[in-house]
Amino acid sequence: MDASKEAARGLSDIETFLYRDAHLRAARRRVAEFTSRAPGLTEEQKSGIEQWYLDEQVHVAHMVTDHIADSISTLEEQHRGRFGRWLRGTMIGMALITAAMGLAVAVILGTWG
Repeated sequence: MDASKEAARGLSDIETFLYRDAHLRAARRRVAEFTSRAPGLTEEQKSGIEQWYLDEQVHVAHMVTDHIADSISTLEEQHRGRFGRWLRGTMIGMALITAAMGLAVAVILGTWG
């Protein structure tokens, strides 16, 4: 792999890490606010709720990512099918035009001879 591809991949990995980290920091803030407003919870209960919420956020993020990837794959497959049909039609059209031009040239040359 050349340096520019490695750099692009590295930047993408850093961007992914920063996005994930920001998402988890925001989730930690939200759940900490929630547990701080819930009177009567022990520190162990607060910690359990916070860990469950963070785990749930990671799970939801994976589900969303999987859904997006599946949707993209489906759309790419549909696009490949449409493009294949368009390409076949174009090739058939070009073949018919080429045959018609060849026939026209043969007729023209036949009338001169």
